[in-house]
Amino acid sequence: MPTLLIYEGFKFFFYANEHEPKHIHVTKGSGFAKIELSSLKITNNHMKPKDIKKALLILKTHRAEFERRWDEYFSQR
Repeated sequence: MPTLLIYEGFKFFFYANEHEPKHIHVTKGSGFAKIELSSLKITNNHMKPKDIKKALLILKTHRAEFERRWDEYFSQR
């Protein structure tokens, strides 16, 4: 499970056996969400509203890096 970023209590990661479309999982405390990288569409959300809003802001900032790391990881498999 490659971890992409731990920041302000949020953990952004993907699983080693992921599937398209490219997406990231994010956790904070007991909350979690799944967000597509290309559209920032939230496909699964069990986070507080303020936490998902903050997670999206962080993801927007790091989206290009997360996409690059996804591509690198899955191109080697």
